[in-house]
Amino acid sequence: MSSQDVDQWMAAYDNPQKASVQRIREIIMAADGRMEETIKWQAPTFMYKGNLASFFPKAKAHASLMFHTGAEIPGDFPHLEGDGDQARTMKFGDLDEVEARKGELEAIVVAWIAMKDAE
Repeated sequence: MSSQDVDQWMAAYDNPQKASVQRIREIIMAADGRMEETIKWQAPTFMYKGNLASFFPKAKAHASLMFHTGAEIPGDFPHLEGDGDQARTMKFGDLDEVEARKGELEAIVVAWIAMKDAE
């Protein structure tokens, strides 16, 4: 379910990556109807039984999505970057890259929801 708050945020978002951010949003929200979105930390955040990911809204060279506890998501996701204990980041240079990673984004959402349902 999309959020009016995020719709309003997107309408005011002035960034060269706006089209990529919007497409990523669409992919995540369509991956599972239980996914929700809101504005947290002054950026769109995706949630299901906890925070899945938030955009870094100031990034201009690429669209950047931070998965708060990405290290915990079960599965092999080659474009999740980082080696810390918790967070992972996925960056998209343009719309073509967003489309190329659509399946991986969808799989992350599915794995996140399955993990949260199993807790």
